[in-house]
Amino acid sequence: MKTKKIYQWAALDALGTALYILLVGTFMNNASHIFGEVDNEFISPAVFLLIFILSALTTGSLVLGRPVMLYLDGDKKEGIKLLFLTGACLFIILLIFLGILLFV
Repeated sequence: MKTKKIYQWAALDALGTALYILLVGTFMNNASHIFGEVDNEFISPAVFLLIFILSALTTGSLVLGRPVMLYLDGDKKEGIKLLFLTGACLFIILLIFLGILLFV
């Protein structure tokens, strides 16, 4: 895989992960407005844990899916490079979000 393509995939995977996190965060922030106050002590924790597991699966697939496929296909250097570049892109997105929190 070409280096330019690795950078593009890293940025795309990181942006997809950030978008998913924003969507889940928005949903969780507005859940009480959508569903109202829920007094059920059984369903609320179960729903939260299901969202947590689904989020781990989704973000894990976005961050680890392509690097693991490359690694298993024999492109070990490219797979490791893509994993670290995706992590670096996520860190840059984190810094952007922190900057937004500081200035808004």
